[in-house]
Amino acid sequence: MVTRATFKSFQESTQEEWSNIMVCLQDTQSMVADRVIEQLKYLEEDHGGFPVNRLEHCLQTASRAERDGRDEEYLVCALLHDIGDNLAPFNHPDIAAGIVKPFVSEKNYWMTKHHGIFQGYYFWHYIGLDKNARDAYRESPYFDYTVEFCELYDSVAFDPEYTSFDLAHYEPLIRDCFKPKPR
Repeated sequence: MVTRATFKSFQESTQEEWSNIMVCLQDTQSMVADRVIEQLKYLEEDHGGFPVNRLEHCLQTASRAERDGRDEEYLVCALLHDIGDNLAPFNHPDIAAGIVKPFVSEKNYWMTKHHGIFQGYYFWHYIGLDKNARDAYRESPYFDYTVEFCELYDSVAFDPEYTSFDLAHYEPLIRDCFKPKPR
């Protein structure tokens, strides 16, 4: 049985309590993959007016990247890039980026965090926004990398006829990415 801390504020906490909390953190981390998969499944319920539901869009994005030979880290980002769509549609990239940040490279984190602005290049002019808003990031070393992600994988992943890999195909990848790391 796990011992719970007795402090009422961090100022009252002890080294022993924090040692126990850090052990418990590994238990919490061991549940992350299941929670990520669960959140992805929620995307199946919502198409948001798009030609495919949000889960299928994520699966198409990842499948296209996989068929193009992208590495596992990139595939995780491609799969999760819109995981926050049904929680916070206007800042969903921040949710996805927050989830992947501790587990991926800086460039894949940056791509995930900024893909929404870069994706806007293809449609923001239709909704009264500046399609060139991504140009504010032109000096980033990850600008072209993110342009490429949106152009090759994200913007084209709305095809009802496309055959994508299913979520079960990506579950081992998700589990490996988010498994607790040895201390």
